[in-house]
Amino acid sequence: MRRQFTQEFKVQAVEKALSQCDDVRLEDIADDLGVGYSTLQRWIALAKKHQLEIHQTGSQMTAEKRPQDWSLEERLNAVIECGSLDEAAINEYCRNIGLYPHHIQQWKKDLVTPPSNKTVKSDSKQLKQEIKQLQKELNRKDKALAETAALLVLKKKADALWGFNEDD
Repeated sequence: MRRQFTQEFKVQAVEKALSQCDDVRLEDIADDLGVGYSTLQRWIALAKKHQLEIHQTGSQMTAEKRPQDWSLEERLNAVIECGSLDEAAINEYCRNIGLYPHHIQQWKKDLVTPPSNKTVKSDSKQLKQEIKQLQKELNRKDKALAETAALLVLKKKADALWGFNEDD
């Protein structure tokens, strides 16, 4: 049986999905809302095409960017603009540009803390280990191929010398 969702619910679901941070998966949002992942994707696509309308006001959803779609320069500008504002003014500013205050706080935190060298080193170490393992496997396969080729050559020579062929 197919469930019917109101337009208001669809719009709220799309707004929630588009306002989430990078670390929240769309599948998790769909599960929380009790809708299918593909359904939520379809609603988002309709909203981006301005085809998902709110019946109460008759207006369409805005095509505001998701927080993760903002460039670093735009994020920096937003953090700078909010730097001298109090909490109420930050909330007003965020409403006007289609963000939540926690996005500004996260961006500020990301800009203040330098990228960790530990993650780069651990990724590098992991990649080196993977390269070493793949090289080892490649060498093993090269040896096996060389052995197979040598056996094939020896078999052909033996057949040519003794005139014996297994196919006969």
